[in-house]
Amino acid sequence: MSRRLADVAKKVGVSEATVSRVLNGKPGVSQGTRDAVLTALDVLGYERPTKLRGSRGKLVGLVLPELVNPIFPAFAEVIGGALAQQGYTPVLCTRTAGGVTEAEYIDLLLQQQVSGVIFAGGFYAEREADHSHYRRLEDLGLPVVLMNASIEDLGFPRVATDDLVAIEQAMGHVASLGHQRIGLLLGPADHVPSERKLAAARRFAERHDLALDADLVVHSQYSLESGQAAANRLIERGATAIVCASDPLALGAIRAVRRVGLSCPADVSVVGFDDSALMNSTDPALTTVRQPIEPMGRAAVDLLAALIDGSDVPRDELLFEPELVVRASTAAAKVVTNR
Repeated sequence: MSRRLADVAKKVGVSEATVSRVLNGKPGVSQGTRDAVLTALDVLGYERPTKLRGSRGKLVGLVLPELVNPIFPAFAEVIGGALAQQGYTPVLCTRTAGGVTEAEYIDLLLQQQVSGVIFAGGFYAEREADHSHYRRLEDLGLPVVLMNASIEDLGFPRVATDDLVAIEQAMGHVASLGHQRIGLLLGPADHVPSERKLAAARRFAERHDLALDADLVVHSQYSLESGQAAANRLIERGATAIVCASDPLALGAIRAVRRVGLSCPADVSVVGFDDSALMNSTDPALTTVRQPIEPMGRAAVDLLAALIDGSDVPRDELLFEPELVVRASTAAAKVVTNR
């Protein structure tokens, strides 16, 4: 009990005596402080006193695959703010290597009696992953909203960036600069957004008489280091432009270009995807396809709130159009002259 008081008091910035008054239902504590103490109990994983459990239903789980890629903290900030505006408190759950799994987080969230869950990335986008914990949420009827594309047979509302438009923008940009050998640096082969990007790229290449050979498509884990290793293969195969499925992959591609003694964009142009934090401050500043984070996050919260209220919401995927942001990592293809 004393440890619980100390932990909650430290998190809220009040005395242990104030926490004790809240837990025992005593007067003399402002409503704001009372709410902050109860929220801290939930976030730290402590059980509320029985008489205070009725208000726990304002908790919403926010499950992220990682925090290394800055796009996920950006989504968390928007979604957390939108939830707070509607009177909900987000409980942030982030997977780490060797840490708590997504399925284990679901167990924890159900123990906390959350009103619903928003997934901003997760195993629902991977065909070969275990999806049994999502089936469990379906069976329970818990309100759930998914951010980004997912496998087809999950019945949750989805909010996603239109991958077809993203590829049209990225490949259209480098093709307009004269690039003919355009490489694709995608996520894992069973990752639904990467599947969509690949299908869109093949259609684009066919319409514009571009060669999109199998050797110009590589798959990678979503990390800078994996992106660098995969981009090396594209550079070796003569790609003069590389379109990437995330900004960290694009930064890995730029590093690969430099490690072999070439220049970006003079020798190889690179396009990212997300327009996450600080991409305008990299060297060179990254040309990328911007996800509309703010409207997507707010739409996800609106859908979840409607589900919690018992309203019918469309189960179709809600697609948002991205925006190409041209910076310094792309340039005209070199003109090869015969001597």
